[in-house]
Amino acid sequence: MTTVDHYKPNLRDIFFQLFEVLEIQSSVLGKAPFETMDEDTARTSIEGFLEVMQATWAPAFADGDRVGAVFDGEGNVRLPKSFHKALDAFYAGGWNKLELPEHLGGYGAPPSVQWAGFELMAGANPAICFYVLGNQMAKIIDSLGTPSQKARFVKPMLDEHWGATMVLTEPGAGSDVGAGTTTARHVGGDEYHLEGVKRFITNGDFDHPKNIVHMVLARPEGAGPGTKGLSLFIVPKFWVEADGSIGARNGAMVTNVEHKMGIKGSATCELTLGDGMPCRGLLVGEVHQGIAQMFHVIEYARMAVGTKSMATLSTAYLNALEYTRVRKQGADLAKAADKAAPRVEIIRHPDVRRMLMLQKSFAEGLRAMVLWTANLQDRVQLAGGHGNPEAVALEALNDLMLPLIKGYGSEKVYDLLAVSLQCFGGSGYCEDYPIEQYIRDQKIDSLYEGTTHIQALDLFFRKIGRDRGATLNALLGQIKATADGLPAELAVEQAALAKALADTQGIIGAMLGKLGQSVYHVGVQGNRILCSLAELVIGWRLAVSAQVALAKSATATGDDKAFYMGKLAAARFFAKNILPGIGLTRQLIEAGDLDVMEMADDSF
Repeated sequence: MTTVDHYKPNLRDIFFQLFEVLEIQSSVLGKAPFETMDEDTARTSIEGFLEVMQATWAPAFADGDRVGAVFDGEGNVRLPKSFHKALDAFYAGGWNKLELPEHLGGYGAPPSVQWAGFELMAGANPAICFYVLGNQMAKIIDSLGTPSQKARFVKPMLDEHWGATMVLTEPGAGSDVGAGTTTARHVGGDEYHLEGVKRFITNGDFDHPKNIVHMVLARPEGAGPGTKGLSLFIVPKFWVEADGSIGARNGAMVTNVEHKMGIKGSATCELTLGDGMPCRGLLVGEVHQGIAQMFHVIEYARMAVGTKSMATLSTAYLNALEYTRVRKQGADLAKAADKAAPRVEIIRHPDVRRMLMLQKSFAEGLRAMVLWTANLQDRVQLAGGHGNPEAVALEALNDLMLPLIKGYGSEKVYDLLAVSLQCFGGSGYCEDYPIEQYIRDQKIDSLYEGTTHIQALDLFFRKIGRDRGATLNALLGQIKATADGLPAELAVEQAALAKALADTQGIIGAMLGKLGQSVYHVGVQGNRILCSLAELVIGWRLAVSAQVALAKSATATGDDKAFYMGKLAAARFFAKNILPGIGLTRQLIEAGDLDVMEMADDSF
């Protein structure tokens, strides 16, 4: 095991969720707008994509950390040679088309298949992932841009594999996007000149594409304060003429690259606009709806970050599992008094087995939650897409899930990666194994695209509060229906799920009562609410998976039998060891006070 061949995918579990639990082959594939993709095509596409990831992306993993993205001090970022090889292979094989709709030359794959593919990318080499954001931004321009903007940008972005960024954060604003001071002065038509400094811009420059398209939030002159005063602009690194040809260097220049704890192959840039030369930008769609437009990108990014975390935990767990099967140390605990007892593989030790089951249940549970949410996105498109009346409830449910996937997923995975490392003992702390880099590369996931508590506040005030809990109650209703329908063989899971459901409802009820006293109660307890709901959903999806596995295991043999029994074990472990914690959280929230807010600042 080395960092070169570090990536351990779990294709068997991905296919289990897609084709045995969600059954997309009958419910999604073959139906408009996914009528050209069937099960064989989907499986073959994912398998072929994995081959490229293992052949070119995974071997570049350590280079991203050891070589990193190099800034020349003059606005240019150079990537490791292995990154160029990986990106070349990605585009040469046409794998960028996996996430594109047919009308843009793509495969027409549903979101569930697209996110399965993204897991493979993020697991193999997360530092490269967002260098291919040009695909997503081209789709945004295709959806929101004017006809001339679409003609000017979409085709070259896709055909020539341009890069792209989302540009929100400023040094003085951080996550408070509405405090941004970057200005936009109208020049004529849809063109504006932008001035300001943006910070923490992922992949703000790199030397692989001919051009990079920055999607920038800025405040037009005369616009009001806060997020409502922001507009969204297309700002290319090299100006794109009306006929689509590339013109002169634009005044959007990288002026610094951060020195970071991890994911060093992903250039995190300071981007200075309009210093020394005009920074020209085009108002997206010629409408001043910047934050609403940018949320199309933000929602994608939040799903991507949560999926990245899940993918990292999955490969970390499988690396740890492989190590514990071959590393011999100590006698069996039951024979420890016998000094002559043979040494055993550490997978035989009870605490190691506990740590492995903890990782397994969460890795597979998070995957089940991610792909179930991706399937909601399938169903949104099957129902006519964004804004269609038949898709409204599905979109609301998808929106509810995003803070769970991003906020809880990123927070929990960081904790669990320490468990992965613990399975290696001291060896895991060394660069010989990939776990220490996994930890450093993953930590950013709980910070960017909205910190964990921002996700918690978004969940409570926007996703639950905006429709007075209707979407949440619809989700809880689905969970109750599953619990009520579980067979006798899953009685433990049924009881645990029912109790966790009641406790979650109690948590929401308690918080609504405390909200009448002070909004600070949500500030103090918000993360606990986020975690409890996420763990309830994960427990639910594990129970659904166990129900499928139970039926399949009756006739399964060999590896399939072992796989299905593992699904049953993971669901039971989670039911016994994780779901009861929601009851404790309920007690803590019900008894919660505001002592921490009443304490004098000087006392800290």
